Amino acid sequence: MTGSRRIAWIVVGAMMLGALAVSFWPKGSESLAAHSQRLASEFRCVDCEALSVADSSAASAREQRRDITRRLKRGESDAEIRQAYVNLYGESILLNPATGGIGVVVWALPVIALILGAAGVGFALRRWSRQPRLMPTDAETALVERRRAESGDV
Repeated sequence: MTGSRRIAWIVVGAMMLGALAVSFWPKGSESLAAHSQRLASEFRCVDCEALSVADSSAASAREQRRDITRRLKRGESDAEIRQAYVNLYGESILLNPATGGIGVVVWALPVIALILGAAGVGFALRRWSRQPRLMPTDAETALVERRRAESGDV
């Protein structure tokens, strides 16, 4: 591996580590409205189902947002609120699949596919770069020059 390639890989690695650090950095305390909004974005709207409770303007979504805010004011944790909604509506109320059991497959499969795809592209590029280049022989070069001279394409 050449020096410039190594530096490029180091820069890419540093950027990835930086992105991970920012995403896992502890957040400051959030307001009740922001906390309610964040939690509402985790639930599927029961009427429209294509939107989260936070994004939907349906009457049921507005009521769920008020219910989430009331529960937060009473001191219920995020996990307790999630469990209450799962008990009421089932697992399908959650926009994000569970992180245990079959949910692991749902989360891991795209990552595995991305890694395998990147590895495949890397192997293909490496193989392609190692293939010998075909160079014309002196006889072939002379033949092409002779044909060009005959046709006037010099």
